[in-house]
Amino acid sequence: MKFSKIFLIILCMCSFFISAQSSQKNILNDLFNKLEKIDNSKNAVLLEEKIWSIWNEHPTNNRLTERLEFGTELMQYGNYNYALKVFNNIIITDPKWSEAWNKRATLYFLMSEFTNSLDDIDKVLNLEPRHFGALSGQARIFIKLQKYENAIKSIENALKFYPSFKSGEMIPEIERLIKEESI
Repeated sequence: MKFSKIFLIILCMCSFFISAQSSQKNILNDLFNKLEKIDNSKNAVLLEEKIWSIWNEHPTNNRLTERLEFGTELMQYGNYNYALKVFNNIIITDPKWSEAWNKRATLYFLMSEFTNSLDDIDKVLNLEPRHFGALSGQARIFIKLQKYENAIKSIENALKFYPSFKSGEMIPEIERLIKEESI
């Protein structure tokens, strides 16, 4: 009798988590569909903010959301080692949450650990291929590494999902750097 009640509770919890994740994906899909079609930069920024708010909120675990916020604050105040521990812990707890990987990628970028950052960005993009923030960060790393063609590709990938993305303004500057390098 006890076993069947426990099994039922676990089944209900699993169904709730799947439903919450599915709902979050549906909302993101709707926002990205709108973002692709919008021609007003002010409205695009509002959609971007909504997307970021979803990415920054864990679909089933408020405690992980709080930890992500805490790690982000630590990162902003320059406490990189502690922030790294926080992000590592979140990733261990839920390795399928793209924003945890993205925050750690950002932290690695700030620490000038570009290879680690690129590795984490790959994880982000495997989980959420439309992550324009990760693609923009990837482009910035490629610029620092003087891999300008790769940087342009990253921005172009972001523009597929977010045509009015401000990072698109970087392309002419990167093309100028390519020309200077070839002289």
